[in-house]
Amino acid sequence: MEFWQNIYSHFNPVAFNIGEIAVHWYGIMYALALLSAIFIAKWFIKYDNINISDDIFDSYIWWAEIGVILGARIGYVLFYDTQTMYYLSHPWQIFNPYVNGTYVGISGMSYHGAFLGFIIASYVFSIRKKVSFWFITDIAVLGISAAYIFGRIGNFFNQELVGRVTDVSWGIYVDGVLRHPSQIYEAILEGLVVFAILVYLRKRKTFDGQLALMYGILYAIARIIAEFYRQPDSQLGFLAGNWLTMGILQSLVILIICLSLYYLRRKKQVF
Repeated sequence: MEFWQNIYSHFNPVAFNIGEIAVHWYGIMYALALLSAIFIAKWFIKYDNINISDDIFDSYIWWAEIGVILGARIGYVLFYDTQTMYYLSHPWQIFNPYVNGTYVGISGMSYHGAFLGFIIASYVFSIRKKVSFWFITDIAVLGISAAYIFGRIGNFFNQELVGRVTDVSWGIYVDGVLRHPSQIYEAILEGLVVFAILVYLRKRKTFDGQLALMYGILYAIARIIAEFYRQPDSQLGFLAGNWLTMGILQSLVILIICLSLYYLRRKKQVF
């Protein structure tokens, strides 16, 4: 347990270097997340004999991934970054990995921004290719929910999004302070648990969009729970009282929207 509590002092977040470029475990985990999302979704297409062509789904993958990456970065700039106005007036800098000629990588991604980017990309794709938005997102969330585990493990390896101060025996020391390993909590709650529930529901769904909307509902609930163990972003702190964080606020919005759409879809009152 002592090794676990002091794991950050034994672990290098940089996996290896290519010249002046440091390749972090964080980046490797996010690459694995993208690849695993594709593999898992395709596996379910084959295993469940889902009626969608490889060409359509392969094309959709590019749209969805671009939407996720753009949404994640832009979402962070809009909701979390302290230099929002600078980026809005210098948009070409949002994806610039160099600062004063030195490679520093791109840091700062927002899950909720990625979620919105995914929705927009999926909707535009469905219109252009004349594919049901609800049908194709039902497939996608099976892969996304599982891949999310790698993303949070990447946060853990990168020693970011740390937990709140605690005295539990499984806590880990961050700069000499024992904290909840909240990234692991999120990997389990928002990733593994949500994925397991969706896998169970996939054969029992009664309308297209049920899995996609259940993903939004389950993720929002899991994220709200996890936020009570996660340290608020230092640049934002608590938005109200000693409990409301940006993560909780955005998750509440997603929860309300997905619950409303679920009700309407079930009653066949929405596209």
